[in-house]
Amino acid sequence: MRLRRRESHINVGSFKATARVDRRTKNLIPRLRSGDIAVIQHEDLDRVAAQGLVSARVSAVLNASQSLSGKYPAQGALVLLKSGIPLIDGIGVSAFNNIREGEAVTVVKDKVFFDDRQVGKGVRPTIVELERRLELAREAVREQLGEFATNTLQYLADEPELITDDLDLPEISSSLAQRQVLVVVRGIDYREDLSTLKRSGYVSEMRPVLIGVDGGADALLEVGLTPDLILGDFDSVSREALDCGAQLLVHAYPGGVAPGATRLERLGFDYSVVEGVGTSEDIAMRIAFEESAELIVLVGSHTSMADFFDKGRRGMASTFLTRMKVSSILVDAKGVGRLYRTQVRKRDLALLVLSAIFTLAVIAVVTEPVRLLLRTLWLNLGM
Repeated sequence: MRLRRRESHINVGSFKATARVDRRTKNLIPRLRSGDIAVIQHEDLDRVAAQGLVSARVSAVLNASQSLSGKYPAQGALVLLKSGIPLIDGIGVSAFNNIREGEAVTVVKDKVFFDDRQVGKGVRPTIVELERRLELAREAVREQLGEFATNTLQYLADEPELITDDLDLPEISSSLAQRQVLVVVRGIDYREDLSTLKRSGYVSEMRPVLIGVDGGADALLEVGLTPDLILGDFDSVSREALDCGAQLLVHAYPGGVAPGATRLERLGFDYSVVEGVGTSEDIAMRIAFEESAELIVLVGSHTSMADFFDKGRRGMASTFLTRMKVSSILVDAKGVGRLYRTQVRKRDLALLVLSAIFTLAVIAVVTEPVRLLLRTLWLNLGM
């Protein structure tokens, strides 16, 4: 029903709803309510952000920037349209600045109205158009690869300690040595991957140490798992996750700047600080590696080149180099979910039952008391 209602919006071309505004899409998503219009400024909208907007059940997305610039095949715009959510692209910074949080916004075709006046005009791409532009963007990736290689080498020259040095770690409350560690990022396909790992029996049998990277802590709670450690800048970690009893590790950047510490201090939570270059996801993998984990299983992270481009260039370089460092014990959750199977096959179960029956029959034949009982029953029944 909801999908058909959204399609009618597209056909009529006019609708009105409450606006929620933020330059950072990941900060906006937790504030969204069903039916809101999300107003963002997000060039090359990535698939993870788009899936968050879809899950929030927004009625439309207004983007001040281009959701698909053509630099690389960013999938977010296509995810929105295939989910039935209208996208008004490139409405401009002026329109973004004029729309106020919590106020009603009216969209008429490709025009945006606020306070009964037009504040912007954008473009409403179609699925066919986006698919054509994505094909062109895939060809443009070749040029981006050269920049990626150059940027990675430059990053390695500027930050060699990412590869050569170990982290200065506080005391970790959970022992990671010779244990498997599940690092969860609230990224691509995280729900499906976590559900698969739990359903397959991997989590219950291997009992890995659970590390939630920022919103990854809430991803664990969603499937009924409690994180042992939560690491990040804590900008997208819910109060429920903070209260779950996990050890809180704030990621500090070189020089000691730790943005997440302010929030935790204000809320009265104890925490430790881990200083290191790279992203919080990188730090989580390095902690597991340096604490002698047996295996690192990664959920919701970046796997394709397009995913790496979604992270931004510095994020790409640090994660690429970190994966090189921990590659000997790193696997993706999708691989573990496919390989780890504990389900009993019906044929095996049937054979087990038949063997049990056969064993009981043999016991009945060779045991004198049982043979006497069977003869008595036979005579009483007059057979």
